[in-house]
Amino acid sequence: MKINQIEVGSMQNFTYLLVDDTSDHSIIIDPSWNLENLKELITQQNLKVKYIVNTHHHFDHVLGNEIMSKFTKAEIIQHKNSPLRHDISVDSCDKIKFGACELTVIHTPGHSQDSICLINDQCIFSGDTVFVGAFGRTDLPGGDAGQLYDTVSKILSKLKNELVLYPGHNYGPTTKSTIQNEKKTNFIFLCKNKQDFLKYY
Repeated sequence: MKINQIEVGSMQNFTYLLVDDTSDHSIIIDPSWNLENLKELITQQNLKVKYIVNTHHHFDHVLGNEIMSKFTKAEIIQHKNSPLRHDISVDSCDKIKFGACELTVIHTPGHSQDSICLINDQCIFSGDTVFVGAFGRTDLPGGDAGQLYDTVSKILSKLKNELVLYPGHNYGPTTKSTIQNEKKTNFIFLCKNKQDFLKYY
């Protein structure tokens, strides 16, 4: 799978264009700004975009949905808790397939109630659940700091150390990381219990 990580907009968002190595099938994760650049990539490579997937419903991750759906004829996938219009609802353990590629959905509430991560045996697309060296804010509607801690401690920290982490924003010292590195450096991974996390966060 080829991963195109594209930084867009003034909020340092990442849009991802994932392309199957064996075909022209692809998906878009979190389209928002700089859509002409994304369109150009799709056109140049003559890609068939099967789905547009949103890691959650916040405006900076969905702003380009309608334009890109119209351009590509792709269906929009969101978690079943999303309040926004979408074509396909998903939940934990659901699969998103394009060509020979497959990503598994993990429901990761805390930053929002509809937050999801997408995972395969090599990488994880974490949206705003965790960043490189940081984690998503929980002071917006639907956010819950305790829930975010549970998501990280009970789900993400159990994943393979070798997984490459691709975040939803370029907020860290590098544009990607690994689960192992986050366990060593990220405050939310390092906290031993929820009470300690809530006390300092």
